Amino acid sequence: MIYENELVTLEVESSEIPWVKVFTKRKIKEFSECTLAEKTEIFRIIDITEKSMLEYFKADKINIASFGNLLPHVHWHVMARFEGDSYFPEPMWGTQQRKSSLKLPDFEIFFAGLGEQL
Repeated sequence: MIYENELVTLEVESSEIPWVKVFTKRKIKEFSECTLAEKTEIFRIIDITEKSMLEYFKADKINIASFGNLLPHVHWHVMARFEGDSYFPEPMWGTQQRKSSLKLPDFEIFFAGLGEQL
């Protein structure tokens, strides 16, 4: 876990790309069930994470997704995408396109800094 407060947690998804997930603390299934405070906090974290990923990793694109078919708990994925990643331009849940050729800055330094920013 990178960050936590009374409303949300931010966790790392192990991947070849920088990828985090923002979860509500309350176990709810739909975004519409979130309080205004939870919605505001989710989007505050997504905004800071996106800007940080673009600056630190020089990502070609940021993907943001929310679905919970297998895990019915409100959460959002934020992923830095690169033309050289294994799945680009497919989603990370899509068909692998190639072997990754990425040479990225240190993930742990980024995640630690992100946690401090939040």
